Amino acid sequence: MSDGRWPRAITLDLDDTLWPMLPVLKHAERTLSNWLAAHAPATAAMLDAEMRVALRRAVMADHPERSHDVGFLRLELLRRALLGAGEDPALAQPAFDVFFEARQQVSLYDDVLPVLERWSSRVPVVALTNGNADLRRIGLARFFAGVVSAHELGCAKPDPRAFHAACDMAGTAPCDTLHIGDDPALDVEGARAAGLQSIWLLRPELSERHAGHAAAAQSVTSLHDIDRALGSD
Repeated sequence: MSDGRWPRAITLDLDDTLWPMLPVLKHAERTLSNWLAAHAPATAAMLDAEMRVALRRAVMADHPERSHDVGFLRLELLRRALLGAGEDPALAQPAFDVFFEARQQVSLYDDVLPVLERWSSRVPVVALTNGNADLRRIGLARFFAGVVSAHELGCAKPDPRAFHAACDMAGTAPCDTLHIGDDPALDVEGARAAGLQSIWLLRPELSERHAGHAAAAQSVTSLHDIDRALGSD
């Protein structure tokens, strides 16, 4: 969108696009660990990082059809951990609820609010996420025409169906829609394969994660960069 022409709609990734995700996950994991220590101490003692990885792999192997649903994976992981520790598996749901609430406590990048205010007054903005952020709890729902989430849709980016569902929600054709996200494969290449325009928003602190990627020359570092490229006409 370097020619200053506005798309008819914008679709936005959420995690690592509108806020840094690693601090959110660390906080949510600590909150969950503290809750488990108080309510399921045997599970808390067993559920270290290595065990979480092993349980997640096991859940995904047993339920490949739910691999797109991060909430289900987390809930089932907790249920199996509780069973393995000899504690009540019914605690999985309240444990998940504690994690989920903490997961919504994000710190927005500085450019998010002013740019969303401007864009949402001009075109439909739709969130397109493989995660389970809740825009109402975060306080951003007012800027969005809707949310397309993998766990509700039944498929995840880069599946073209995810991008097309977002376009349908916005009421625009893929070719008239701009997608913005942090992942060069899931967001940039996925959007282009689905017929959308796309921009790679690579926050500076995430540059090492995608070092050497072929799309590096096409990345921008802030929403302000994109806003300036779109222009004001």
